[in-house]
Amino acid sequence: MRPARQTALHLPHGAVPLPAFLPDATHGYVRSADAADLETAGVQAVVMNAFHLARKPGAGVVSALGGAHAMAGWNRPIVMDSGGFQIYSLIRAGNGAGVITPSGFRYRSEGDVGSHVWSAEKSIRTQIAMGADVAICLDDCTHSDDRYDEQRSSVARTVAWARKCRATFDEANSRPPDTGRMLFAVVQGGAHLTLRRECADRLLEIGFDGYGYGGWPLSATGSILEETLAFVREAVPACWPLHALGIGNPNHVVLCARLGYDLFDSALPTRDARDGRLFTWREDPNSSALATDGCWWRYLYIDDDRHVRDRRPASPWCDCTTCSRYSVGYLRHLRRQGDGLYARLATLHNLSFMQRLMGLLARERAR
Repeated sequence: MRPARQTALHLPHGAVPLPAFLPDATHGYVRSADAADLETAGVQAVVMNAFHLARKPGAGVVSALGGAHAMAGWNRPIVMDSGGFQIYSLIRAGNGAGVITPSGFRYRSEGDVGSHVWSAEKSIRTQIAMGADVAICLDDCTHSDDRYDEQRSSVARTVAWARKCRATFDEANSRPPDTGRMLFAVVQGGAHLTLRRECADRLLEIGFDGYGYGGWPLSATGSILEETLAFVREAVPACWPLHALGIGNPNHVVLCARLGYDLFDSALPTRDARDGRLFTWREDPNSSALATDGCWWRYLYIDDDRHVRDRRPASPWCDCTTCSRYSVGYLRHLRRQGDGLYARLATLHNLSFMQRLMGLLARERAR
């Protein structure tokens, strides 16, 4: 008999209730917010990127500063991304910044004469050295519209690298097993369900603490790949936590949570906040359902002229620091002045919205 679905991840730096949204702290910080702000917004964990941190400020610098937690002043869990998405952004997107190799990928940084190698083993050693609570295997990230032969090669590489990551994690993880550090693998295969099944089955044979939906989750037209997402959740038994990597649009989060996904991360909510788009409830979330058509929320565009004299908070059903204290008119004034306080307050609001959403989804799941 398989164990029941997990309701929380118990990690070295604390428990993360599921489902959970993790803001992207890619370079060791969430833009416009410090660690205390994140705690105030109810954030339980963040995602950092080992590849980017190894480049700047450098793995040695992170270590000298006491690891990623001490460096960022963040005492809660960190999920450390492997650098797999950089295969897509640096190489597959076609800018010629690197090449995929049997061991990982080779890339050239701007201004460098030589090239650098990022391997599956190096990715895991770096994540562990930086203090990751959850390490993620290096994967070969693709777009859903990539050709079948590319997707098949991606699956083969992803599984081969996952094997190396598993061995490296078990060898290099010097802490006692009861500390709770976890290793996740990533399911690739694009929109080809047979490849997704093959990848999931082979990763399950190796054995990991959790899994992630890999690859670009949207089609070329911007539609979420619901069928593929549902298939991957079916392929990975519900007893294993499943991370919807890169998904942060509220509509998509609700869809994926109802499919059975447990973890979400994206720069979308914080980027939208900085760009003047605030997430707001259309009605009291405690007395209304999260409709699948998305009519339960909307954007408030802070730059609209109609907000100049608006004394109301961004949302009357939000108790975040921003809505409890500041009006929409004041937020618009800050943004028009170009003051950094706007970005901070808007970021706090959107992150608080996402944490409230997670609570509603957890309550829905518990029914």
